[in-house]
Amino acid sequence: MTTTEAEPTPPTTANDNGPATIPSFLELEITQFCQLQCAHCYSESGPHGGHGSMTTEDWERVMDQAAALGVKTVQFIGGEPTLEPGLPRLARHALSVGLKVDVYTNLVRVTPELWGLFAQPSVSIGFSWYSADPGKHTEVTGSRGSHARTRANIAEAVKQGIRVRAGLVAVVEGQDIDAAMTDLRSLGVTAMHADRSRGIGRAARGAEPLVSELCGRCGKGRAAIGMDGQLTPCVLGRFLVAGNVHETPLGDLFAGRAWREILAVVPERDSCVTCSPADSNDCDPSKKPE
Repeated sequence: MTTTEAEPTPPTTANDNGPATIPSFLELEITQFCQLQCAHCYSESGPHGGHGSMTTEDWERVMDQAAALGVKTVQFIGGEPTLEPGLPRLARHALSVGLKVDVYTNLVRVTPELWGLFAQPSVSIGFSWYSADPGKHTEVTGSRGSHARTRANIAEAVKQGIRVRAGLVAVVEGQDIDAAMTDLRSLGVTAMHADRSRGIGRAARGAEPLVSELCGRCGKGRAAIGMDGQLTPCVLGRFLVAGNVHETPLGDLFAGRAWREILAVVPERDSCVTCSPADSNDCDPSKKPE
């Protein structure tokens, strides 16, 4: 993908503290390990992905700070967060300090312990869904059995009354997003959004990431912390780094010059679009990819 405008140079350090801009939604990327290897994955996750330098105690410390700052919701994301053994403990800790919990998952494998977690009142889940056609779904995920397992777990989640929403991304030709949405509605899913694949991570095919590929909402009410502790405006904006929670308290990072500069370089959009898996349904859920 090309652009006719020069890309701003992203800031990399935080200093010159000013008034903090505190997001209400904080994505915590707790692993890069995933049983799938999706063609568009922003973090290039897969079966050989690692878990980074953030320990369970580090994540708990960050959540304590986030709750004290006024963050309302944390989202556990990856990779595939359900494959991180510490997820149940982390979610319980988040709930104990007054945070709502969202888990963004591929719903390929759900243990009894995780079903119990998902059913709690202050917990919701988002999941990825690509096509009503098992072959097209497999073309995106790289796993032949993923369609059947995910679809069965979507049905089970709806049956249990768990709060669910679907994220659909147009990745390969012939997915038929309309048919995928119709299939989800047949399972009882009512909350969903769709987007095109963004040229970030595996979808960039080796090209440098550009801020023009972001949806324009990164950093605006949301932020992300990567598995090595880096603070970024969202998981797709991982190349815009405001500092590291290993070195600096979260509140100081949000008050830092680097964070303010990141907010300034993320392009504004005239229309409501979705991008990050963190997106909720404050946009029109029937919006189709471009």
